[in-house]
Amino acid sequence: MKPKVYCAGPISGDNTFQSFYKKIIYVVENCGCKALYEPNLIPNAELTDQEIFKRDIRWINESDVIIAEVSGPSLGVGFEIAYALYVLKKPVLALYNTSVKRLSAMIKGCDANFLSVQLYRNESELENYIKLFIKNICSQKL
Repeated sequence: MKPKVYCAGPISGDNTFQSFYKKIIYVVENCGCKALYEPNLIPNAELTDQEIFKRDIRWINESDVIIAEVSGPSLGVGFEIAYALYVLKKPVLALYNTSVKRLSAMIKGCDANFLSVQLYRNESELENYIKLFIKNICSQKL
């Protein structure tokens, strides 16, 4: 069975770094994992807010790990990370770009055992961090 990775990134919030979010999904899928994410990477007008919430919580519950692009502020992504870490105790990789002047203290200052925060300069570094995380965490967990 393929490992499931919930890919978190801003959909309604600041999507300045969406190209890197797309890269996360691409790399996860090319590592042989099942990526769980909003398919069109835009707000889903066909679902109510409650339906989106329930679907995303179900995906996080089903996932083995979470990988999040956190360069742009997003209340939803922050909520998803906190839920995964403190309720489910699942490993989370939070990635942010060097162009970010100041990452949220709630992410950077978090000392949860299952959280890894990585700064990346480009797509190549982003890809390397994802592959290493999947190799180290998913292979141990599954």
